[in-house]
Amino acid sequence: MHLLQPQPEVTTSLLVGTHSTLSPVLSPDQVQRSSWQNLTTEPEQVDWLILHFNHWFSHHNVTLVKGDFEPEYFPATAEQPARIQFAHGFFNSALHEISHWSISGEKRRILPDLGYWYAPDGRSAEQQALFEQVEIKPQAIEWLFATAFGRKFRVSLDNLTGDGGNGQKFKDNVFAQVQRYFSGEAKLPRDAAHFIHYICLCTRQGMPLQLDEFKREYLD
Repeated sequence: MHLLQPQPEVTTSLLVGTHSTLSPVLSPDQVQRSSWQNLTTEPEQVDWLILHFNHWFSHHNVTLVKGDFEPEYFPATAEQPARIQFAHGFFNSALHEISHWSISGEKRRILPDLGYWYAPDGRSAEQQALFEQVEIKPQAIEWLFATAFGRKFRVSLDNLTGDGGNGQKFKDNVFAQVQRYFSGEAKLPRDAAHFIHYICLCTRQGMPLQLDEFKREYLD
């Protein structure tokens, strides 16, 4: 998503900490439908992610789908569920789009592209500063998702032909946001916390994420 100007944030889902005390929607024996550990290629891992996400969150009437072009969110209709479309079959793009969906409330989930406005690559310094402001939380959550999968996370300033902004400051802000989630100063949205819980059951034998897995230098 090339996010520029957010609509007013609506958070109707209950917010929980990184290590939620709420029971997830699914029991552990319903979570793992195929083994993650035996997958060796990105297409295999993408297919695994689609299968599991669509199973874990079917109660939200939403599906994760590969897209041939730019990512986009399509609200549910009378004929089909909502679609989180990620770019070009890339695993990291899927995690990024899921992170945006996970922090949106019910009202934003009925809006095309979750109610965001857009500006194309080539944004001005002022536009880029606004982009970075609305990307801190999604990219912090994406970092949590990626780490649960044992994957490298890289921040995205997403403005190759414009003013790239202050990349170091943005990384500082993303790192600080992750720290706030662990300290309890900020609460993870329920769907983000549940997604992390499900991933850890499948990839880490249920071991929760630890703060020392997240260091500022990992973003450089």
